[in-house]
Amino acid sequence: MSLNSENVRVAVTGAAYVATTTATAPTTATSALGVDYKDLGYISDGGITETRDRSTNQIRAWQNSALVREPVTESSITYNFVMIETKKETVAEYYGTTVAADGSIKIDPGKTGGRKSYVFDVIDGDEVIRIYVPNGEVTEVGDQTYVNGDPIGYEITVTGYATTVGDEVYSAVKWYTSLDTTGA
Repeated sequence: MSLNSENVRVAVTGAAYVATTTATAPTTATSALGVDYKDLGYISDGGITETRDRSTNQIRAWQNSALVREPVTESSITYNFVMIETKKETVAEYYGTTVAADGSIKIDPGKTGGRKSYVFDVIDGDEVIRIYVPNGEVTEVGDQTYVNGDPIGYEITVTGYATTVGDEVYSAVKWYTSLDTTGA
């Protein structure tokens, strides 16, 4: 067994970005993002939570009730985080609408803001994990609490939808600089 403590990663810092689904996709963990990607600012100290869900259906044979197969019937991937910087981009993502020139928004609780592309960078020194969601949507928002001593938070959950490129279907792409063997 080969153990190497240098392979232990910690999410020391990072960033969350949003763009239209037509924005140029990143190509590596460290490739520069285009000007279409807007930084969502400070994220709460809870960081970003990636959740993969699966539902299966157990198929049993008549003989001995033996389990013969268990296909995946539903699956999803989501990213949940709380933006704590109040700025145009965070308010627009949270409420699913645009911010008017006078700083106002019109709230329709059913609006999601539509499908967008998201990039999440997780950074540990020189090591980067980049997550690219080419086709995502804000599907849940958290409560807002206004209290002395705490930041006003904008909690959102982004669901990644299936994207087809050639013969591949995926909801997100993840790069790890520490696993890159291309020499790029």
